[in-house]
Amino acid sequence: MKNLNYFIIACGLTGLLSCNSETTEETVAPNETAEANVTAGQSAVQDNESAKNIVQVASGSKDHTTLVAAVVAAELVDVLSNAGPFTVFAPTNDAFNKLPAGTVEGLLKPEKLEALQDILQYHVIVGVMNTDLMQDGQSIGMVNGGNVTISKKDGKVMVNGTATVVASIPTSNGIIHVVDAVLLPK
Repeated sequence: MKNLNYFIIACGLTGLLSCNSETTEETVAPNETAEANVTAGQSAVQDNESAKNIVQVASGSKDHTTLVAAVVAAELVDVLSNAGPFTVFAPTNDAFNKLPAGTVEGLLKPEKLEALQDILQYHVIVGVMNTDLMQDGQSIGMVNGGNVTISKKDGKVMVNGTATVVASIPTSNGIIHVVDAVLLPK
């Protein structure tokens, strides 16, 4: 008898649920989904709740507009928006202005894509390296395959003897070390 009662209750609930369930289907053209997946990378993710990543922090800085323009031209926005972690030595606009006239404009041309990527990747370490972990004379491997040399002078951290770390900003996918010179691969 108990089993019959359970059976009747189960049938009643099934009937009740099936009568009240409405199914709506949203039709998406296959091409729209494919295009969205091809054109949108990590940088297209909208999230106003989480901490900002390296690209978002740099994009919000009035002192890094040249760097951001270079990252966009070098097609590295999605890479630097990924989980990482990364350490980025981020030259200021003033640092780019110290380069010979026409250098930045020349590197932003499409035919200079590989050279621009090489220079920008020479500013990136895979992993988080805080300045307190950097040692005088230390050689660090960069994403482009080159190495930079760290030195410490009067309590300041320098990269390749020319770029001084003037600030460090933690991000959701690593850390940005603001530097006052552009690092050029050998």
